[in-house]
Amino acid sequence: PKFVPVLAHLMEKALKQHLGNLSIDEYKPLDATTNPSLILAAAQMPAYQKLVDDAVAYGKKLGGSEEEQIKNASDKLFVLFGAEILKRIPGRVSTEVDARLSFDKEGMIQRARRLIDLYKEVGVGKDRILIKLSSTWEGIQAGRVLEAEYGIHCNMTLLFSFAQAVACAEAGVTLISPFVGRILDWYVANGDKKTYEPSEDPGVKSVTKIYNYYKKFGYKTIVMGASFRNTGQIKALTGCDYLTISPKLLAELSNEHVKLTPTLSVKQAQACDLEKIHLDEKAFRWHHNEDQMAVEKLSDGIRRFAADAVKLERMLKERMFSTENGK
Repeated sequence: PKFVPVLAHLMEKALKQHLGNLSIDEYKPLDATTNPSLILAAAQMPAYQKLVDDAVAYGKKLGGSEEEQIKNASDKLFVLFGAEILKRIPGRVSTEVDARLSFDKEGMIQRARRLIDLYKEVGVGKDRILIKLSSTWEGIQAGRVLEAEYGIHCNMTLLFSFAQAVACAEAGVTLISPFVGRILDWYVANGDKKTYEPSEDPGVKSVTKIYNYYKKFGYKTIVMGASFRNTGQIKALTGCDYLTISPKLLAELSNEHVKLTPTLSVKQAQACDLEKIHLDEKAFRWHHNEDQMAVEKLSDGIRRFAADAVKLERMLKERMFSTENGK
């Protein structure tokens, strides 16, 4: 047909899907992604109390200090949600390592391996898991080790700068999640311009540059645009490897009928004038630091995810150790 539903076209590019009260059944995405904020919200919904109860029981069963029991329950809860989602999708689920480890390379490696072991306990192999790590220098190097030495696939999140994307490509990680909407948020909050055409949107331009760089220089790392604020941003990135889209925007897309031609393509990327660069730690830190937006959004994102991890642990602590539970 001359006019195809936008949704169908994007689904051909392997849509990603947030855990949105399991809107998964409606939109049938290939893969799914979770993060601490989404898990915190879902853990408070009546429908998922059985998962929370199971995680609490697991933490108590393993014993140890109060802190260890809460940490084990929290890891277990992330894995139980991931396993639940995997029953409904054919592809992979992304599970996030605690953002409080964002500057601890060894800590991230250890926690990632622990999550993979927990998935194994419930019968899920590592081929169906993407471990989400913050795109700090330490996180990117943890990703390098997990991929090369343990065959654990990584999804690098909170990615805002070109330097982060270059370092991720050089580390050989499976996938990156450059954030479109949060980049736009920063420019709207900090600049005079309050509205952007999709092609001029700073978030769209950032992901376009990253996609072109990866394809021009033959990097295998998948580019998955994330954090969208409107359907214009999504349509402006048609042709990107993957996109992760909220149920709300998927609903809007499914109601639109427009002719779409991919705006991103390998052929165009190979013709672009980007030059290949190499970043060691010093060069990475310098180039990333030159991007004020990226510095602020990365640190803000880590703080937000860390705060939600703390809230989740507080909720689990009340379940596990409150006087009502007979401690």
